[in-house]
Amino acid sequence: MRVMRAEPSRFADVTARSVGAVWRAYDLQLTTYAALLGAIGLVMAYTNSVEAGQSVLENGTVFSRALMWSGLAMVVFITVTVFDYRWLKTLRWLLYVTNVGLLLLTLAIGDGVGGSARWVQLGPVTFQFSELAKIVMISVLAAYLGDRESRLDSLWPILGAGLLMVPPWVLVMMQPDLGTSLVLIAILAGMLFMSGASLKWLIAGALATVPAALIGWTYVLRDYQKERILSFLNPVADSQGSNWQVLQSQIAVGSGGLLGTGLTNGSQGRGEFLPVQESDFVFAVLAQELGFIGALVVFLLFAALIWRILMSAWRSRDPFGTLFGAGLASLILFQVFVNVGMVIGILPVTGIPLPFITHGGASLVSIAIGLGVMQSVNIRQHRAEW
Repeated sequence: MRVMRAEPSRFADVTARSVGAVWRAYDLQLTTYAALLGAIGLVMAYTNSVEAGQSVLENGTVFSRALMWSGLAMVVFITVTVFDYRWLKTLRWLLYVTNVGLLLLTLAIGDGVGGSARWVQLGPVTFQFSELAKIVMISVLAAYLGDRESRLDSLWPILGAGLLMVPPWVLVMMQPDLGTSLVLIAILAGMLFMSGASLKWLIAGALATVPAALIGWTYVLRDYQKERILSFLNPVADSQGSNWQVLQSQIAVGSGGLLGTGLTNGSQGRGEFLPVQESDFVFAVLAQELGFIGALVVFLLFAALIWRILMSAWRSRDPFGTLFGAGLASLILFQVFVNVGMVIGILPVTGIPLPFITHGGASLVSIAIGLGVMQSVNIRQHRAEW
């Protein structure tokens, strides 16, 4: 009896070709644009540390924490890329329940400013689970809508998606975190639109937000949140109080000119005129120190990143991958638009971070998870799957 044996060299060659074919689908451009934005975020963390009079490598400074979170985000991104994204569909209800549980935990033991409960202490670091909730809800909605893609001309799947968003949205509003609650609504709207849901029902839902907004103004929003909106409508009313941040950020942006004042040379930052310059208003420091050209480069990188996410979504043969990309693109686009609009005074202050640039570990790690999922979708479109 003759025994057939595979030639080791041939087997190795086939395996190498299979693995190579899979990884050729890896989107290097997507990773490059994200890495460049992350590098700019580190540069801004450095300049904010210097302007605060800190030794940049000293433990606990803005820059040292940014380095730590950037390293963690890289590890998370690589791990999620290797992970088979299809498990997210299988585990979606476990993720959903865990997400709600973490938001409840935040309300129970979380810390914040002015009586809010937004951050949970995890050993030596704090983490904002509402940032993670954005990615979890993108996963849950992608699985839910993907399973119902042929029925999205009906009202009931659209209502079902909205009902899925209600518990995390309510818990985020209770923290209270108006910015993140608006991002969750933007994610839901963007994913419903990209899924091909009936426009008549989407328009009806948009119109329904008008009375809902009136109810929210009366019974949900805190006084300081109302004050921010009223200050936006009348920006010169309280230039030394509620409008101070916006007026100082406008001065910073306007004084940057074409090429900027140079790193660590921003007058508003060094003079401590601009509060929370390392987080919500970091774009004002960036525009002053890097000028119009620097801000334009950042916008172009965001546009390129969103484009690559959408390209990955459109190439996906799996509805989950398409819808996850739509949700991630909606998240990034909305946060960029609102944060920059807030800084230059065309939108109210809502505390929405600028992705990659704003100092904050939870935001960076959450976006790293989202980008890792998109790369996992990319490399598993080939038949030679893992």
